[in-house]
Amino acid sequence: MTTENIGNKLNRILNETKYTLFDHAELAQLTYGAFDIAAQSMQASEQEEIEVTFPVGYLPNKTAIESTRKYSKDELLKRYEFLASQQLAVNFLVQMVTVMEAMLGDVIRVVVMRHPQKLGAKRSVSMQTVLDASSIEEIHFHAADILLNELLYKSSVDFAESAKGIFTVNLLECPAFHKYIEIKASRDIYIHNRGKANDIYVRKAGTHARVQAGDTLPVDLQYFLESYESCLQTVEWLERELHQHWHSSEFEDKHTNKKLALPK
Repeated sequence: MTTENIGNKLNRILNETKYTLFDHAELAQLTYGAFDIAAQSMQASEQEEIEVTFPVGYLPNKTAIESTRKYSKDELLKRYEFLASQQLAVNFLVQMVTVMEAMLGDVIRVVVMRHPQKLGAKRSVSMQTVLDASSIEEIHFHAADILLNELLYKSSVDFAESAKGIFTVNLLECPAFHKYIEIKASRDIYIHNRGKANDIYVRKAGTHARVQAGDTLPVDLQYFLESYESCLQTVEWLERELHQHWHSSEFEDKHTNKKLALPK
């Protein structure tokens, strides 16, 4: 049985990640545009008070519980401005970091499933897992899950140090990854501390920290776009570096075809 080229598998993961990042950036811009259209329409309206009905709950019979609220035009415009200028960026920032974490996890899983010795000699799984497994690959899969769970709870720097021993690429040599570390720290602050920076954020973000502990951490559309670019650069850097260690014929063909297509 022919074993699939590990380099090609890794390259596909990174390609899919780039496409997903593209989609998020496109959706962010489309959503921002939709808010802008709604705000312009409201400004042009002669109504000074707008009534909005929205669901606030859900009954066991699958009927929505609705509530109606009246907004002044100015009040509703401020809500749209908040959604467009901050909440949109925060939501897409959270999704973007999730995409990056999934990509890094998938890369590690592919490598350790092909080279299970990288799991480490001291790693163990429960006897029940061994007894229930239908193959040695299934045991490796469970062991990889345990490893990933451990790695994803590490700080970004510690994760990079541990990952270096698995896929032989040092993420800390990538300038864009250091910006990603701050992006992930910002994501964590909005999930766990309502957007207010603390000492943990300052420590994690290091020299890329944007505020001091106690300050509100600004996240707007401009920051989201800059963060998107840093994530994209990290993926492209990883794509090139992994190709050096885990040769991908698909990566090589794609870049060879690009060179051939250049005008003379």
